[in-house]
Amino acid sequence: MYDALLQVPIIGMEVEAFVLLLITALAGGAFGAAIGALPAFIFTGFLVFLGEGLLIAGDPAVSVTGVIGFGAITGPHIAFAGGVAASAYAGKKYPEMNPADGGYHFGKDITYAFGTKPDILAVGAVFGVVGVLINQLSGSLLVVSGTGLTDSIALTVVLSALIARVAFGYPIIGKPAGDGLLDMSPFERGEDHPKADSGAEEHAGRPATEPWLPHQYKWSGVTAIGLVGGILGGYIWLQTGSIFLGYAISAISLLFLQLGVEKIPVTHHITLIGAVGAVVVDPIAGSVVALLAAGVFGAISGLFGEVTQRIFYAHGGTHVDPPAMAIALAMVIIAILHIAGVIPNAGYV
Repeated sequence: MYDALLQVPIIGMEVEAFVLLLITALAGGAFGAAIGALPAFIFTGFLVFLGEGLLIAGDPAVSVTGVIGFGAITGPHIAFAGGVAASAYAGKKYPEMNPADGGYHFGKDITYAFGTKPDILAVGAVFGVVGVLINQLSGSLLVVSGTGLTDSIALTVVLSALIARVAFGYPIIGKPAGDGLLDMSPFERGEDHPKADSGAEEHAGRPATEPWLPHQYKWSGVTAIGLVGGILGGYIWLQTGSIFLGYAISAISLLFLQLGVEKIPVTHHITLIGAVGAVVVDPIAGSVVALLAAGVFGAISGLFGEVTQRIFYAHGGTHVDPPAMAIALAMVIIAILHIAGVIPNAGYV
């Protein structure tokens, strides 16, 4: 009887495998809270780099990319999302922990490691499980004609962050200080948050508008780095067959951002969608056109990240990940175009 129950499928998995995943996700989410969301994602980059390297070398025995890099230990929907939720929680309960003198809302600080504080680790653990549930459900349900409708991990990162906002009492979007959601001029003028003089620690010294990356929000710069990163991601795929190797390199590069090197660009959404552009176009037009298309796809993904950060990040008090929003949006469009017969494949979904 027990053996039979273990074979019952549950949201795309057998029960025993699902329970193992849930238990590990508890630890994975707590791990993300302990070391911080961004450091956890940097580990994702290293492990995906290792996994893709093993595949390129011809050793597919264990999918390090799928089981660990994008799995329950460092999967962004688990470890990174757990760290994001931990920051959101700490931003409300422990604003005094903020090491900066003013600056962005502490709930957005995804570089902060919370160490061993039990309640914060528990928040990370819960959101690790939330990540598993959303990812498994969306991966199983959002499928049309055998094609996934988007990147379920990216979608999960976004939904988990929005759930954290609601759970810990933040507005979903927030009230813009300038002329609409897309207006970054209050930041450029150095305006303070309207509640900065209220005496509340969580608003002390906050800018009125908080762009995701102060060095990467102007349309021209975002487009330029999008073209560059997209071409590099496309070239890596053309030469190795790995869609995710460029993504991994981009994620690893964030180690320098974590260590305080100024103006390091964030590009994993760009190199990934650039690689997808090459995958989509290469069967139709060959490698040279595919490489150019990779640059265009990378630029579009970069702009998607910028538009979504201006809507969901810049006016709120927690981190909602612009690269994840860009990837999820781009892959929805690519999936729809494939299902409609416009393009020959849907990349990796």
